[in-house]
Amino acid sequence: MKVVALVSGGKDSCYAMMKSIHYGHQIVALANLMPVDDSVDELDSYMYQTVGHQIITSYAECMGLPLFRRRIQGSSRHLELGYKTTQGDEVEDMYILLREVKRQIPSVTAVCSGAIASDYQRLRVESVCSRLGLVSLAYLWKQDQSLLLQEMIANGIEAITVKVAAMGLVPAKHLGKEIAILNAYLHKLKESYGINVCGEGGEYETLTLDCPLFINARIVLDEYQVVMHSSDSIAPVGILHPLAFHLENKEDIQFLNTQDKIHEICVQKLGSVLEVDDGQEKFEATCKPVGCADPIDDIEHKFNISRTNNKSTFSICCWLQDSCNDLQEDLKIVLRKIESQLASFGFGWENVLYIHLYIDDMNKFSEANETYVKFITQDKCPFGVPSRSTVEMPLIEMGFSRAYIEVLVANNKDKKVLHVQSISCWAPSCIGPYSQATLHEGILHMAGQLGLDPPTMNLCSGGPGVELEQALKNSEAVAKSFNCSISTSAIGFVIYCSKNTSSLERLDIEKKQETILRQMKISDLEEGKTYKTIDPIFLYVLVSDLPKRAFVEVKPIVYVEDGADIEIATITERSSSKTSCYWGFKQESWHDDCIQKCVIPGKICAIILSITSELAAKICYNSMPADYGNNNAQHIIPKAQMEQLSKFCIYLLDKVITDNDFAWEDVMSLRFYVPVSLQMSVELLQPMFSNALIELSEMSQRKVKNFEEPIFNIVPVVGAGRAASSMDDVVTCELLARKS
Repeated sequence: MKVVALVSGGKDSCYAMMKSIHYGHQIVALANLMPVDDSVDELDSYMYQTVGHQIITSYAECMGLPLFRRRIQGSSRHLELGYKTTQGDEVEDMYILLREVKRQIPSVTAVCSGAIASDYQRLRVESVCSRLGLVSLAYLWKQDQSLLLQEMIANGIEAITVKVAAMGLVPAKHLGKEIAILNAYLHKLKESYGINVCGEGGEYETLTLDCPLFINARIVLDEYQVVMHSSDSIAPVGILHPLAFHLENKEDIQFLNTQDKIHEICVQKLGSVLEVDDGQEKFEATCKPVGCADPIDDIEHKFNISRTNNKSTFSICCWLQDSCNDLQEDLKIVLRKIESQLASFGFGWENVLYIHLYIDDMNKFSEANETYVKFITQDKCPFGVPSRSTVEMPLIEMGFSRAYIEVLVANNKDKKVLHVQSISCWAPSCIGPYSQATLHEGILHMAGQLGLDPPTMNLCSGGPGVELEQALKNSEAVAKSFNCSISTSAIGFVIYCSKNTSSLERLDIEKKQETILRQMKISDLEEGKTYKTIDPIFLYVLVSDLPKRAFVEVKPIVYVEDGADIEIATITERSSSKTSCYWGFKQESWHDDCIQKCVIPGKICAIILSITSELAAKICYNSMPADYGNNNAQHIIPKAQMEQLSKFCIYLLDKVITDNDFAWEDVMSLRFYVPVSLQMSVELLQPMFSNALIELSEMSQRKVKNFEEPIFNIVPVVGAGRAASSMDDVVTCELLARKS
């Protein structure tokens, strides 16, 4: 991509340019924001470094690139973490500046910045980029600051301190010093006082005088004075004010040598400087979402709705019956219906925590997203857009519409959302309107993670096992942002595997998963991390296709501790049954072979119930074919036997729920995964499970289901199971409950 680089003069913005070039992008212009008054060294800004701004004009000549500059008219008016367009805010100066760059250089498609740890700055850059249809590149984001500082020094960044404001940093002693000289001392201050060694907490600011990007000349600072802003005895604040400098020409044009290739930087010998003001031609990018269509008349469509009973967090599922529409039309109608359902509870999209998007054709993924973004927008979700997973399922074969939506809804807006849209080395970006993860009341709902290499956003080559390893690393990076780990804090994993994976590749996926999680856990212990260890449950789902034609998608659900001590029940623990015998079923020792569970007493209960063909034969032993269950043979099950299996699933789920002091009203989500090979339509399956729940409710005299709609979703799959090597269950149940 062709990139305009936001430069402040500091080491971070210069190294961000070097990293952008390393990953194959081309810097074609520079952009800088400066004070209105040239005599002012520093503005009271949360966004911009302006110390040393007098020298920034030289960057154009040093790099041979055009430099666009704008004087900052606004102030920090919008102080919340997230950003909405606010007249008079300093962020609007950045918008005007980059808008002009895009007008004059239409080929620019991305912006690079030096954000390392500041969500405040990153979110504002992403907001401006989104409004202008540009991609945000933030290759320093979330990197280890000690390693990052060492990288900058090793790669030729020659920068001096121009501001100090931290314990242990003395203006008279440390201003004007190169970071290479201060490196060891900064690490000493980190150990003593916990400072950020890259200065991300405002401890110090730098000015780059030379680096491999400066192909024409380097900057030589001839004279400066130290200006004291505060003489505080603990952390005095001082600024270096440049008085005189000159450029020292480089005899030979140089090139930036990266690890993999050499990129030529030189565009022209001398760069031009252009000042951007309000009087220049207005330019608006046409990248805003199109408004939604007129409301859908529900009378014209038959909807299938399901909803769980949990008063705090519940799921709503919707698909169309008897639809003859294309994918986009189905999705539009279903999203409108979900929107209507939310409104009936007094809610909106801002109450949605997570969205499962099932579609019938991954070739139409981009078209589905076009429709999706008309409904789920930042404006409608000021607290953060929901996290999401998207997979292709065999919907039409089992009687579903082409689009099938499940949303997890909270009755409050008390959530923490991580939505990083910048491309970085940290984890894959969210270019679309979904978030990496949403934390709500102790549960971290993570978006489906593919095996994408974060800085390039390309799938890792090497097959399914390599993709799984990268997907788990990406998941771990997201989890670490919430101070937890998928290796010790995960309640469960759903791992989607494409049907394009072979049986040997699926076996490799399972082995890799076990190895990688074990290595992560060992690494955390070696680092002295003290996460409470949870034994997660696993569900493998064989699907028709995944985004980007990926082989694997990982969806973890993670428990984030609230500081209180927790007890965790594992699958090996047994408790005396409190459940009565229903439909003639009674407790058998082999029932434990069906169940995986993860229970945090009084808080969370997660269950995977797996009915293999062998177990199905035991459950329906009087009426199954004699060879059913042998050699993993798959047979079409008669309706009567499937009804028996549905009752057994409800019976065993009820047993586990009740034995662990949970109730059906605590269920947040309940899914029955049924393989398309059984050749049973959803119209046939849904009444079976509904009737079983109704009968259980009548027999137990407990509230088990809504009588208006089911409390479960039926999800058609190619296959599913508790192991990647045997995704051939007759039916698989996934239940997540939390005390309201």
